[in-house]
Amino acid sequence: MTHSRHEFNDLASRTHKLDAEPQKYPPPFSIRFTFEERARLDAERGRSTLSAHIRERLFGDEVSPRRKPGNCPIQDAEALGRVLGALGGSRLSSNVNQLAKAVNTGSLPVTPETEADLVAACEEIKALRTELLRALGKSPGASP
Repeated sequence: MTHSRHEFNDLASRTHKLDAEPQKYPPPFSIRFTFEERARLDAERGRSTLSAHIRERLFGDEVSPRRKPGNCPIQDAEALGRVLGALGGSRLSSNVNQLAKAVNTGSLPVTPETEADLVAACEEIKALRTELLRALGKSPGASP
């Protein structure tokens, strides 16, 4: 049996509508603010999201709880800043890459001095890992 393209689209859309799950939330609501209003809201909201701040201002204590955002796991912003500053100021990735290249080509002489430098680099990496895990609210003994 053959159907025209229009008939097929009609059938497909009806089938899709029957199989579709009901929406969990109503569709989003859009509102426009002046630049000054938006700047004021941004200043007032602090670290909360703009939508959470607006809901809180509208409904006060009666605001319904929302699930916490999963994309902001930072527990200690100061520790994270220290780690990122240390990573930015170090040539750690470049140096480790050069060591790996030297090992692969066989041109790295293994002397006590070289071994001490490698141990020191590993200790620095371990310290950065500990700080980063602490900033993310994880236990420093946790596996990666």
